[in-house]
Amino acid sequence: MEFERHLREIVDTMSEGLLLVAADGGIVMVNESLARMAGFAAEELVGRSCRVLDCDVCERERGMGEGAWCRLFAEKSTQAKRCMIRRKDGSYLPVLKKQSLLRDASGAGLFAVETLTDLSELEGLDRKVEELSRLLCAEEGFHGMVGGSAALRRVFDLIERAAGSDAPVLLTGESGTGKELAARAIHDLGRRRGGPFVQLNCAALSESLLESELFGHAKGAFTGAHRHRQGRFEAADGGDLFLDEIGDAPPAIQVKLLRVLETKSFERVGESRSVRVDVRVVAATNRDLGRLVAEGRFREDLFFRVNVIPIRLPPLRERLEDLPALAEHFLRRLAGHAGRAVPAVTPEAMAMLVAHDWPGNVRELKSALEYAFVVTDAGPLEPRHLPPGLSRREVAAACPPRTPPGTVDGDERRQLVEALRRAGGNRSEAARLLGVSRGTILNRMRKYGVDSRHVLAF
Repeated sequence: MEFERHLREIVDTMSEGLLLVAADGGIVMVNESLARMAGFAAEELVGRSCRVLDCDVCERERGMGEGAWCRLFAEKSTQAKRCMIRRKDGSYLPVLKKQSLLRDASGAGLFAVETLTDLSELEGLDRKVEELSRLLCAEEGFHGMVGGSAALRRVFDLIERAAGSDAPVLLTGESGTGKELAARAIHDLGRRRGGPFVQLNCAALSESLLESELFGHAKGAFTGAHRHRQGRFEAADGGDLFLDEIGDAPPAIQVKLLRVLETKSFERVGESRSVRVDVRVVAATNRDLGRLVAEGRFREDLFFRVNVIPIRLPPLRERLEDLPALAEHFLRRLAGHAGRAVPAVTPEAMAMLVAHDWPGNVRELKSALEYAFVVTDAGPLEPRHLPPGLSRREVAAACPPRTPPGTVDGDERRQLVEALRRAGGNRSEAARLLGVSRGTILNRMRKYGVDSRHVLAF
């Protein structure tokens, strides 16, 4: 028939990879899509064993063939399955494989027909959905980082400068200061924003599991390694890898991290073949790496490699002028999820928040406001709604008696209230009217217990 003369052209138009395998496992034909996915030329594959693709699922299927080359020739059909194939350059490619068997007139198997769909883009989208889920509703401020204090503005400037480089970045700061948001901002602002952003907490896994997560492993590398596994470095190729709590990485892992940073290559667990990657590392820790180096618990050479661009995230107690904006941000998010009005924060409650030391930083503030939002009703958020851990004594310490009118402080408070009323509660506009900075407005609001929402209510 006419179409048989054009069969090769037809199969080469397929976006899926097509593989024709003989009963002895030899490759009879591949289409252009399959060759491109595997990184081979078509003539490099035809005539070779299908083992050249090193599919992790096929390894098991061949063990169930009951004398045949693989299970497909014994059972005549198999279910579609996700698996990993190895490309010519040694990298892994996730695919969805579908198989069927061509038989002769007597029913004997002639060829296995396999179609492979590239799932790498889908897995990349899965990672993107996961990242966006973590950052949901963090669209305010500077890439989710809320505040306008001088300390935070310096951080924003460093992030923008770091984003323009491919040099490693080290984010330091106490737990809860927003290191993950900073790492994400560096990625989103940098030249690699079109590539993946992959992250891993180095303190969450044992040494063996951490090595496998970082570098991947080949099937059979250890007990339970039934499939190939792509590591985080390989997944981040062309993008950024965020290594959180790098100060907790075991010494053996530190050695391997140093090698990747210096050579841009690594070996998977259970393999001796090097895999090259193009990854920029953004590391973070809440520990003093300099002290760990002095104590011999962190490699000095690795410290110098990751500490090329250091950025310190200030604790909340060093930028208390950002607290009102943070409180408003979190309460608005909570109200949006619950379908309720955003509760006002009374001056006494705000003073109580400002007086607290916040050892857990922004994460602790968020938890405190979630608690308060749950226990408050439709009215304003008052001191009694805040968690018991925030001592009432902090209110007395933070709320000095109201200054009577006629004094210098009284005139300053009156001018502040009038400016906020004229500005419709906009602190930046109020600052312009008074000829001062926005930070001064926030400081005076805390000093005199002034809440812009209450100002507008009168």
